[in-house]
Amino acid sequence: MTERKPPGMPFESWIDKQVREAAERGEFDNLKGAGQPIPPGATDENSWLRSYLKREGATADALLPEAIILRRERERIHDTVRDLHSEREVRALVTALNERIVDYLRMPTGPHVSLGPVKTDEVVATWRTHREKARAARTPAAAPHRPRVERPWWRRLFG
Repeated sequence: MTERKPPGMPFESWIDKQVREAAERGEFDNLKGAGQPIPPGATDENSWLRSYLKREGATADALLPEAIILRRERERIHDTVRDLHSEREVRALVTALNERIVDYLRMPTGPHVSLGPVKTDEVVATWRTHREKARAARTPAAAPHRPRVERPWWRRLFG
């Protein structure tokens, strides 16, 4: 297979000739996976990328343009800050996102996406509201006070 293509012979017929000769010599016999069906998606040109991302546990977000990544982060900001423990952490996360958005707006690349900074006070207010609702759901409601009814003495003895 290392021989050079003869001049004047088209590449296609030269390759076909080499494959045919290798098959005649039996070089394709007893290959691993012979006789098994082709895995699903193997004919797709991006199947290797999907399988790699799945195997590594990564998302395809890293392959997206920066504008779309920022837009997604902006849309998901309320879900992102929901589990944070302090207002300082929420403000720091929103500030960092806003800095990235402003940097992008100064030098936009990729597709044009309508994008603007996030209002920090609105995110903090939503975070506080969610936190108060979660705190209220965790505290058990006080049971209504029922006065103790004294049973008659004969019910206490014979009842």
